[in-house]
Amino acid sequence: MKLLRIVGLAAVVGLAGCDFEGIDLDGGGGGGAGGTFTRGFVFVRNGTAGRNVYAVDDAGDPNSPLQLTTQGGAYHPTVSRNGRLVAFVYRAGSVMELRTVPTTGTGQPSTVFANTSTSCQGCGNFRYPTFNPSGSTIVFTLDQGGYAKLARVNADGSSFQLLTNGSPYVYGAASFYPDGQSVLAAGGYTTSQLNTLVKVGVATGSADVISFNLGNTAQVVMSRPAVSPDGTKVAFDGRTSNGSQIFVAPLGQTLGSVTQVTSHTGEFGVEDTWPSWRGNTELTFLSNSGGNDNVYRISIASTGAGTLVVPGALEPAYGG
Repeated sequence: MKLLRIVGLAAVVGLAGCDFEGIDLDGGGGGGAGGTFTRGFVFVRNGTAGRNVYAVDDAGDPNSPLQLTTQGGAYHPTVSRNGRLVAFVYRAGSVMELRTVPTTGTGQPSTVFANTSTSCQGCGNFRYPTFNPSGSTIVFTLDQGGYAKLARVNADGSSFQLLTNGSPYVYGAASFYPDGQSVLAAGGYTTSQLNTLVKVGVATGSADVISFNLGNTAQVVMSRPAVSPDGTKVAFDGRTSNGSQIFVAPLGQTLGSVTQVTSHTGEFGVEDTWPSWRGNTELTFLSNSGGNDNVYRISIASTGAGTLVVPGALEPAYGG
């Protein structure tokens, strides 16, 4: 199945900033044949009902995605490898929850873990959930005692565990290695200086530094690193002196030579963020190029602005 290619920005006229009320925010047919989601994008739109999660299959219409939540307050969705379940963060006042919802659009969200749990006293600011390859475990970032930590919990809500207690680093988003035994996370000494890539064991919390820097151009990771499906490469969104761009590098015991993938000739300060892999040779990412937030795809063998694939989206993730 191929993603519908949308030519130019004419398809997104009127979608300036984060207000997407002009595009079918009340449901839609974003699945594949028969409305089934198998592989594609999940993302957030901010409409009249607040921030909600949407999904569009590779075979679906990106202008008419399927709405998965209706309560608002949704952040940072991610989809399981089998394409059946989305994990996201729900925020409402002092309430902070890690939730899941099926990609069918017919089920209600389920709470996996909440900041009121006695197993994590003082925990809050949940963000960046990611599924292990089997979909049985979710790793996410939270704050406790002034530190940003990684935590894990089973998708059914059992076996919560703080992974990085005692680590000298604070952590941003993480991405699973293909074997599901470890994650690669952005780390640093402050949450505004996540310039280190750390391999963290999901069972033990062991932390092994892959790289203390991100190459010659990128300064810090903006949202997340993303390990390729075959585990041989990592992509990340790096802050530079001119906005942020998507970078890719070979991944082993150390980080290989870093290559910049996205660029915007003649446009200053563009923010390219939220990278995901679509196979092992293509990346998808969010960009505010042209003043709108849209999802693009690009081959890692090329350099440029990419091809528009989903208009009007925030915090996208690709999977299934």
